[in-house]
Amino acid sequence: MATRVLILSAGIGEGHNLPARMIDGGLLELDPQCEVVIVDSLAAMGRASALLIDDSSELMFDRFNWLFDGVYFLVARFEPTRKIGQWLAERLGRKGLLALIAQQRPDVIVCTHPTATDLLGRLRQRGELDVPVASAITDLAGLRYWAHPGADLHLITEEESRAEVELIAPASRIVCVRGMTSSQYEQPLSQAEARAALEMPVDGPLILVSGGGWAVGDLGGAAEVALAADPAGRVVILCGRSEQVQARLSKAFALAPRAKVIGFTERMPELLAAADVLVHSTAGLTAFEARVRGCQLISYGWGVAHIRLNNQAYEKFALAEVAPDRSALADALARALQRPRTIDLAYGERPSAAAEVLALAWGEQ
Repeated sequence: MATRVLILSAGIGEGHNLPARMIDGGLLELDPQCEVVIVDSLAAMGRASALLIDDSSELMFDRFNWLFDGVYFLVARFEPTRKIGQWLAERLGRKGLLALIAQQRPDVIVCTHPTATDLLGRLRQRGELDVPVASAITDLAGLRYWAHPGADLHLITEEESRAEVELIAPASRIVCVRGMTSSQYEQPLSQAEARAALEMPVDGPLILVSGGGWAVGDLGGAAEVALAADPAGRVVILCGRSEQVQARLSKAFALAPRAKVIGFTERMPELLAAADVLVHSTAGLTAFEARVRGCQLISYGWGVAHIRLNNQAYEKFALAEVAPDRSALADALARALQRPRTIDLAYGERPSAAAEVLALAWGEQ
């Protein structure tokens, strides 16, 4: 009988959808008979859940950062209101998720969004769910919902995340894995090779400016500072899936020959290998990919909600510089451009996320 895997993702940026797709591909590579279904967890939890979490997120990210920051504090860090939020999520989403699971009859569930992980973890703890649950974690810190003692397996991309997950779910299996992003990162790529593949000049600094899938944060300001960092440097501004931001920045930098504005691209593994520095606003998977490629990382400007906690962890573990404003960014870029690139050669030797999921489904953990 084929192994059935249900992957619960969410439409809030590539940080949830990309790991879902990569784990799906890894499962089918290991077991071509595997039956994998990817479902938007927020949609499965009902229209009210999608409205509260998914539909409102882009508006808060784009215009009301203070609201996003406040909501995050109430639902994730302040225990009385966190419990109310968990109760509300269960009230709204429990029926829909359990109906989906009954329909799909999976042997294992993989969650790439923390809201689904938290709810399923509680259902599993109470004995209402007899299907093992794996949480696929792509943030470095702020893991209160990503990790849950009711989840059987926690897959992490950052070894530095282990201690926080252990505090939340001490009895769970925790594995630092590859395979939640493109498999291209598993093979080292030199800067010269990457620039040749992208038809870019070999000499001169290259700085990437990114705001994640939704292109949030001060991308224009970051690009201006990056252009001033070195007169021979080039800047690529990554606008993700936001056509509006891409159009605005294309107009703003139309007369800047050293700047290039692009939208969503499948060539991030090559761009990060080619670049010297990534200036990024949202932490998460792109920041991790940069470090694997040896690209210096600066977290800039958008330090709200869970990004604030990730920024604290970046500084604690010396994984990235954090620049709260343009002046600090200029200083951080000057330092970053002097540091050597160090490729993570060990990343490709990690156990694969897909193999860990299959082992859980087969009862081998």
